[in-house]
Amino acid sequence: MTVTATTVGEPDRLKPQDAPASRLAARLTRPFPAAAAALSGVLLYVSFPPRTLWWLALPAFAVLGAVLRGRSWKAGLGLGYLFGLGFLLPLLVWTGVEVGPGPWLALVVIEAVFVALVGAGVAAVSRLPAWPVWAAAVWIAGEAARARVPFHGFPWGKIAFGQADGVFLPLAAVGGTPVLGFAVVLCGFGLAETARLAVGARRTGTVRRGAAAAALLGVVVPVVGALAARPLVTDEAEDGTATVAVVQGNVPRAGLDFNAQRRAVLDHHARETERLAAQVEAGEVDRPDFVLWPENSSDIDPFANADARYVIDRAAKAIGVPVSVGGVVERDGRLLNEQILWDPEKGPVDTYDKRQIQPFGEYLPLRSMIGAINDEWTSMVSRDFSRGTEPGVFTMAGTRVGLVTCYEAAFDWAVRSEVTDGAQMISVPSNNATFDRSEMTYQQLAMSRIRAVEHSRTVTVPVTSGVSAIIMPDGRITQKTGMFVADSLVQEVPLRSSETPATRWGVWPEIALVLVAAGGLGRVVGAGVRGRRARGV
Repeated sequence: MTVTATTVGEPDRLKPQDAPASRLAARLTRPFPAAAAALSGVLLYVSFPPRTLWWLALPAFAVLGAVLRGRSWKAGLGLGYLFGLGFLLPLLVWTGVEVGPGPWLALVVIEAVFVALVGAGVAAVSRLPAWPVWAAAVWIAGEAARARVPFHGFPWGKIAFGQADGVFLPLAAVGGTPVLGFAVVLCGFGLAETARLAVGARRTGTVRRGAAAAALLGVVVPVVGALAARPLVTDEAEDGTATVAVVQGNVPRAGLDFNAQRRAVLDHHARETERLAAQVEAGEVDRPDFVLWPENSSDIDPFANADARYVIDRAAKAIGVPVSVGGVVERDGRLLNEQILWDPEKGPVDTYDKRQIQPFGEYLPLRSMIGAINDEWTSMVSRDFSRGTEPGVFTMAGTRVGLVTCYEAAFDWAVRSEVTDGAQMISVPSNNATFDRSEMTYQQLAMSRIRAVEHSRTVTVPVTSGVSAIIMPDGRITQKTGMFVADSLVQEVPLRSSETPATRWGVWPEIALVLVAAGGLGRVVGAGVRGRRARGV
């Protein structure tokens, strides 16, 4: 046996004949982590609607965890960014359907920064015992930040929103989207650690029991927790039922120019409501207790335009029940995206002004800077909408209906506030005509399914051009329309008033997970400081 002598404190040196081969191997394997990170991001995208492959989120996070574990935070930053691009580029491609690739790419480049920071955090905590727990909490902390900044946040792509068909769904009723997302990510990272320990045990013949137990718990606990939460998911009525009608009038043409067709859009929704009234009179469908129109169903201000008011009033009188109308209204010099409660006898009796308005769609941040880059973008949003300030709960034929307008469905607080304000069911009036037949409609519909389970409420989704739907409190879609067709849905739905743990606890589960993430990162920083002191640095 030959022993090679080395000086104490001096690193082992490669033998000359080994050095070229080792350098070649390093060069060949260098792209693999980057490719794996990007492809696992794509895999996560494939798990999202309209596909029902929710389970693909688990191997996506398992691969990400394996790639990030043990790396420096700088490497984690780069690999996290690649994962974010792989996920968000295809997920958000609908944002460029009508305005071109510029805004889409800009949005993805910015949003992927949050995922990059999460990647750095996951790499940092990956050396801690039970690292999947710390790492999953870091992911949720990243989602919490992304839902708030910049420009009041953009929570699209929360992991929870891809789980409407998954086994983890009941956890939405326990702690909302943060707890549901945490369970999915923890299970994925737990799979990565379980696989790593199994490979190590096979190689060395030894099993680290504590680490193995922690890894297995990371996989088992989320599944067991979801099964234990099943009793929280129900479609039983607590306050009786209501027969609701959802009207989808359709638009003459898809795209941004639907605003130029606003009278035609109003006429379509009035006509579909009158057709429904004729079906009721003929005994073909049940008479609804109230009717729900979508967002932007009347972009002509009915308070300022007598003709628009007449059209809406005629439709309401034909059906003979209250109608919630989505309008664009100017009041006191403010432009508002408004839901209007229209009584067939009294006319407009209540309003709700959208609170979470969409940046670059309903208002333009940094207008002067963007105008200097591209005048066309500023002309698309020539005037900013104003924000509402109060929750919107309409009393319609004795039923308390909470209004969550389109983009608001992505925000936890916007939905929860309607339920805590007394909503017995929720309506999500939307306008997706701008995004043609893209996946955006199905992504948003999945959000509404998550919200139904989160708060145990029936959710209706009236959309101008589809897909409109009726969703039970257990997340099941019982009726839905096609896209770009005129149609209506009528159904008796359960009304509920009890609050789920997610409703009662509100933002606290998210705060708790953010604190867990901060604790893990704090341990890493503290260990680094102690190490430097020990070395006398």
